[in-house]
Amino acid sequence: MSQKPTLKILLCAPRGFCAGVVRAINVVEQALAKFGAPVYVRHEIVHNRYVVETLKKKGAVFIEELDEAPDGRQPVIFSAHGVPKDVPAEAERRNLLAIDATCPLVKKVHLEAEFHHRRDLKIILVGHKGHPEVVGTMGQLPEGSVILVESAEDVAALPFSPDEPLAYVTQTTLSIDDMSAVVAALQARYPGIIGPHRQDICYATTNRQAAVKAIADKVDAFVVVGSPNSSNSQRLREVAERSGCKTSQLVLRADDIDWTKFEGIKSLGVTAGASAPEVLVEEILNAFAEKFELDIETVTTATEDVSFPLPRQLREEVA
Repeated sequence: MSQKPTLKILLCAPRGFCAGVVRAINVVEQALAKFGAPVYVRHEIVHNRYVVETLKKKGAVFIEELDEAPDGRQPVIFSAHGVPKDVPAEAERRNLLAIDATCPLVKKVHLEAEFHHRRDLKIILVGHKGHPEVVGTMGQLPEGSVILVESAEDVAALPFSPDEPLAYVTQTTLSIDDMSAVVAALQARYPGIIGPHRQDICYATTNRQAAVKAIADKVDAFVVVGSPNSSNSQRLREVAERSGCKTSQLVLRADDIDWTKFEGIKSLGVTAGASAPEVLVEEILNAFAEKFELDIETVTTATEDVSFPLPRQLREEVA
């Protein structure tokens, strides 16, 4: 008979890869299949070190800027987070074969910002300073056209008059609660501000946060599988804590687990950020299985069937 204590695990569904991440990884793999190695990728294709290292082994070369890519017709791929307009412009000047893996839901935000700009509205972006998606969105328009706010306090410091023509867009991977607080502050100060027809936070972020909220107060601790630089993964950890779970940890691999956080627990919530593959969830569960007798229950709060087509340059090959 096992001497290990029993651990009830509530496994969130949906979790892990979203359609935009699946598409971005497929872009790199299909480009390698069609053009051969090396394929150059500007920045991490998605924010997950395991995914990046796996693609490196297949022949992807990750670079920070385009000047690291040699002249020639080997593809240069732009990450799922999107890029400022000057990046594809530089690729075109150098006659590089650019393939854009930007998530279509991020592209939607870019198009919204451009639409508002054409109508002479001043644009406010709700997001996290320095995040690649925010850099890419702000880079769609001339410098100074987009003002970034991160909090309700930032809204209070905005220089615009209450009747100034304004619009807002948001980063797609924010905490829904944080975003709602900032948007409420914007609408209170600027009643005429124009928002998205449909919210910019993507379906995957929304669904994963809802799944965490559904079980956070029912478990002693929470593990979020994902990378520290993944915005949506960090938000899941925060949501777990705000929703009633006293202990939560964001881990990429089993070796990253701080076991002192899980001493004496009887129940555990598990989810994964939108850029974390299921193989890492299995690795984490196996690590807990070495110390506990697991009783796993999947808690499903939504069903996802979203998919996005590959960029034009790769569709022929797949067909």
